[in-house]
Amino acid sequence: MTRSEFEQMAARLREEVMRVSSAFFGSAEDAEDAAQEAMVQLWRYCERIDSGHNVRALAVRVAKNCCVNSYRRQLAAQRMKEQSALLEPPADSSPQEQLEAEDARRMMEETVALLKPRERQLFEMRQMEGLSTSEIAAETGIPQASVAAMVSAARKKVFNELTKRLRQ
Repeated sequence: MTRSEFEQMAARLREEVMRVSSAFFGSAEDAEDAAQEAMVQLWRYCERIDSGHNVRALAVRVAKNCCVNSYRRQLAAQRMKEQSALLEPPADSSPQEQLEAEDARRMMEETVALLKPRERQLFEMRQMEGLSTSEIAAETGIPQASVAAMVSAARKKVFNELTKRLRQ
């Protein structure tokens, strides 16, 4: 499909994508974000789309995937917020507890920062964003087995470094 063909269909596809996104999310803002992401993906790959096939069905599939990914990112952000709260001492905590919580948070940040950039990226996608190995593989283009091995190695490095620091 050419870009001009896509541009001619874009308004109809956007309506369909928005309908799917609105049905998935109760929030118009979330639906708009997911619909926009879906349209960008369709635009990015429009030259690979066979115009003889059902483009509407492809748009619906892409929209559903974007909705699920957006929802997972929201859940991951919520999990990160909750995990951060676990490292936060209660409001009535002692100065000692506050210092220990700050040390634990700093130690974790420093330990993750020691990972190689690619390891850190995959580690954060798995641990903090909550993506599955197959989702990470699809997003990064790295084979699934390699993603699993790299995430496992990164976890082991983080665990070993934290253990070493705690023994000091």
